Amino acid sequence: MTKHFWTAALLLSTTTLAQAGGIDRSGQGIDILFAQGRTLELSYGRAQPTIEGTDLASTSTGDVAGNYSQIGMAYKADLTDKLSYAVILDQPFGADILYGGGLFLPGTTAQAQSHAATVLLRYKLSDNFAVHGGLRAQKADAYIALGGFAYNGVGLNGYNVTLDDDVGYGYTLGASYEMPEIALRVALTYNSEITHDFDTTEVVPGFGTVSSTTEVSTPQSLNLDAQSGIAADTLLFGQIRWVQWSTLEIAPLMLGGASLVTLDDTVTYTLGVGHKFNDAWSGAASLSYERPIDPAVSPLAPTDGRRGVTLAAIYTHENMKVTTALNYTKIGDAVASIGGTGIASMSGNSVLGVGVKLGFQF
Repeated sequence: MTKHFWTAALLLSTTTLAQAGGIDRSGQGIDILFAQGRTLELSYGRAQPTIEGTDLASTSTGDVAGNYSQIGMAYKADLTDKLSYAVILDQPFGADILYGGGLFLPGTTAQAQSHAATVLLRYKLSDNFAVHGGLRAQKADAYIALGGFAYNGVGLNGYNVTLDDDVGYGYTLGASYEMPEIALRVALTYNSEITHDFDTTEVVPGFGTVSSTTEVSTPQSLNLDAQSGIAADTLLFGQIRWVQWSTLEIAPLMLGGASLVTLDDTVTYTLGVGHKFNDAWSGAASLSYERPIDPAVSPLAPTDGRRGVTLAAIYTHENMKVTTALNYTKIGDAVASIGGTGIASMSGNSVLGVGVKLGFQF
């Protein structure tokens, strides 16, 4: 077991589950690119959000957030002593919202999923500096419905739209600095936005069914990852992730240019420490924080900020490692609003996430 293989395991086990509960789900991590030799990783995560509140009639919305799973795979290999590549499969973005109760929003739903395949190259300029980059293909689809008294005033109670599967393409660019003797690494990675042209079917109350095409771009993002040894077998690590959600618009034809969602840019901070207890067992703990920005939010994304803690245990045997992680995230209070009017107050909510990762080094 090399130092690099162990430290990468700590980072991977904590940052992914720290995304639990939001639209931003995988974190678009590329840590496997820094593993030594050939490495294969398989991961599975399960998130159980609880997001509920009361509407203007003081009736409960019920739990509007559905449980969801995250599946991932990554493979890395060296081509030469300076050039390596990685293939990463993940599910970067998603939504599972359904208002099943209350008077003002029942039937309002947002279901979205995405799957991405990223191919990366990394070239070592020296023993310390390297650059990396590659291409990403992303498939996505979505279904959104508006229901309840809250939408009567705008004539959209009963409106729904289906965005069929579409594949879009983007890219990733970055650079890193390493000092292997102290397990120091700083990596900056940019992920471009990806534009989809969805075949769209709208059902409009009093009008009927309309087919068209809707352009939607998933946001660009920037990840700054850092780690350093701070004592024998002890590692300090962290991440700052920025996502430009303000550019995300879902504006089908019959809405006349109005977007179904309005989101704010987010900056998420993660800081943690890991320790190797012996050749078989290691552990890590991390804290994550996303600052609340505006409590007035879309009913389709009824959260504002979050604070979370992740605990991870890593078991290593020869060329295999098993990582298990548990995440608890406290979701910031928010007010689901339409046209500036608060409809439902969402408070006291949280997410519980668990994950397992299998890693093999050849």
